[in-house]
Amino acid sequence: MEKRNYQREMEAEIARLNGRKAPLLLHSCCGPCSSAVLERLVEAFDVTLLYYNPNIEPEGEYLHRLSEQKRLLSLLPGQVKFLPCPYDHAAFEAFAPAMAQEKEGGARCLRCFALRLEYTARQAKAHGFEYFTTTLSVSPHKNADAINRIGQRVGEEYGIRYLMADFKKKNGYLRSLQLSREYELYRQDYCGCLYSKPAKD
Repeated sequence: MEKRNYQREMEAEIARLNGRKAPLLLHSCCGPCSSAVLERLVEAFDVTLLYYNPNIEPEGEYLHRLSEQKRLLSLLPGQVKFLPCPYDHAAFEAFAPAMAQEKEGGARCLRCFALRLEYTARQAKAHGFEYFTTTLSVSPHKNADAINRIGQRVGEEYGIRYLMADFKKKNGYLRSLQLSREYELYRQDYCGCLYSKPAKD
């Protein structure tokens, strides 16, 4: 099977808009990852950011990352709106402990991606957005194919268009590192859930 080029698919979708800035709800996993993604998307879309990450724990860590996300939005040129949502760690805890032994990047992570993308799709539908997508694919540690397939499935289920993307392409991850340094963003050393947190000696 030929590997899909999600960067090319995104560019084709943007071209079809013919300069019209369609409303897009962007799920962000963190400020650093969102930096390069926002830089790319605001040129083509009217972007609102959603910070729905119930996997992050403890709550203090969640609030720290949320604060950094909001600080970044206040520093960026252009207007990116923010759609608030609750810290819903119970939604992650409903399935994660039973999958504690799954390897990083495996079934537990896919379930977590689906949880966050399903919520984003519901919010996008409820608030009248034309598109939704996620920053998750900017990370070299995340499977862009799996993320896009989940996004496409969820979009079809909720009747909202998912913007295919692989934001690590065209040096997206490198650009996120550069912008993180420029804005002095806090960069965490684990994805968010305690299963991904490095063990301390």
